[in-house]
Amino acid sequence: MNAFASRTFKSGNSEAVRLPKGAAYGTDVDVTIIRSGDVLTIYPSRPPITELAHRLAALPAPAQVELRDQDLIPERDGL
Repeated sequence: MNAFASRTFKSGNSEAVRLPKGAAYGTDVDVTIIRSGDVLTIYPSRPPITELAHRLAALPAPAQVELRDQDLIPERDGL
């Protein structure tokens, strides 16, 4: 785990912190911030499940679906 130092500053009516290059996510990345006492946890936000469902539905369908062979399970006495 890497540790980075930064400093808070005022941005409009909000308090802000600049993420150092080694800890940055890039530009225009939505993040989720969780505060637990003095600890802030920042991570990229996950898209809502509806967006994931739309992305999945937009994937191309396979040209052919391979069927599995039926498993032959022998009958066993006593079960």
